[in-house]
Amino acid sequence: MSIKKQFLKSKPICRVTFRIPKSVGNDAARAQLVGEFNDWSLSANPMKRLKNGEFTATVDLEKDREYQFRYLLGDKQWENEPDADRFSSTPYQDTLNSVIVV
Repeated sequence: MSIKKQFLKSKPICRVTFRIPKSVGNDAARAQLVGEFNDWSLSANPMKRLKNGEFTATVDLEKDREYQFRYLLGDKQWENEPDADRFSSTPYQDTLNSVIVV
C-alpha cells in the first residue's frame, strides 16, 4: 500500500493520495477510506477501483496535524496502511489505527 503527500504552496493543505494494491483489495467489491478527517464515516470517502485492480482515494488534509485512519474493504474487513507514519492504539481490543502526519 502507499501514501503520496503533495503539499500545496498556495494553501495550508496537503493533498494525500491513498492506494490499496490489488493483492490486498482483490476480493473486495468496494473500499472506503475511513478516519478522523471524515468523522469515521463509512461512506464519505469511497475509494475508486482502477483498471489494474488497485483502489485509490485522494483527500485534502489541513497541514501540521495528525489523522488516524483505516481502510474498510467490503463491509467488514479492516486494514491498516503499512506505510503509515505511525500507529496508534484504540479502545477496541488489540486493534491499531494508522496515523498520517501532514
